[in-house]
Amino acid sequence: MRWKRTLQLLDVHCEGEIGRVATGGVPKIPGATVAEQLNWLNTDPKGEELRRFLTLEPRGTPIGSVNLLLPPKHPDADAAFVILQPDQAHASSGSNSICATTALLESGMVEMKEPETIVMLETAAGLVKATATCKDGRCEKVKLTMVPSFVHELDVEIDTPDWGSIRMDIAYGGIFYALVDVRQIGLTIDKANAAKLVAAGMVLKDIVNRDIPVVHPEIPAISGVAYVMFRDTEEDGTIRTCTTMWPGRADRSPCGTGNSANLATLHARGKVKVGDTYKSRSIIGTEFEVGLSALSQVAGKQAVIPTITGRGFTFGLHQIALDPFDPLADGFAMTDVWGPQAGSIGEAKK
Repeated sequence: MRWKRTLQLLDVHCEGEIGRVATGGVPKIPGATVAEQLNWLNTDPKGEELRRFLTLEPRGTPIGSVNLLLPPKHPDADAAFVILQPDQAHASSGSNSICATTALLESGMVEMKEPETIVMLETAAGLVKATATCKDGRCEKVKLTMVPSFVHELDVEIDTPDWGSIRMDIAYGGIFYALVDVRQIGLTIDKANAAKLVAAGMVLKDIVNRDIPVVHPEIPAISGVAYVMFRDTEEDGTIRTCTTMWPGRADRSPCGTGNSANLATLHARGKVKVGDTYKSRSIIGTEFEVGLSALSQVAGKQAVIPTITGRGFTFGLHQIALDPFDPLADGFAMTDVWGPQAGSIGEAKK
């Protein structure tokens, strides 16, 4: 073959959300820390080229992420990784942490020990402890101990052209979220409403990032609201969620970092305490167990240590390659699949 570049990918999904894991062929990513590597991927033309190669058509798809496994920097970490999505590289993700853990264990890259294996994952947001329940060579479920999560501001009000004044919380769960009670836009979190939810999420995200700048107080590489997560509470107390993602899709999982951010808001309002757990249900009905394991601080702000428990499943193994004569090496996106935001795919930023 005359391929210019090849990477090996293990296909994994976590509660329906695809998180492919690049296990071989990953080029050296510059940076002394994972946060610096994240910044390089988001600011250097070669980093953008790699992301587009893996996430855009004709090699990629709008659904899911590609996780780059990297040599860890931290002495306690078993592996490091960065999440690539069509808009940018992201610092942290609960569903992708579960996908990465499942891939590491079921591929043998990290030795599986039954009935439980602990895998320490290094992200740009910090260390994530993954406790995997293992049986008969399979990773049955993964409990993540997430990075400290905190509220940036509660009850922020923004003016919108379509829904008038919208109230939201802005909180950090590994990345920044705008958390919006879905009834304010006249919708429910249901598969039939996915396109309308995503369109609303894109509008709200643009307004928030235009009007309310946010930067992590200790990790400046993490800035801007990455996602809008709609939330609701069902009759049984389950938190229903829909995280909307650029350029126009809904997270299939309940969303680990989003639930971490939301947990910080619940604690700030006195609705949960250390030791509490509850279920979070996705737009397709899959579930995470969310827990508050401890309290912490980030730059003087009160923070919570969330736990997120879910399942990952491997479903394929393939090699992705680039023909040096391919005129579509830079990738593309079409509005028929990617939504109206696809027109600005080349300029996607926070």
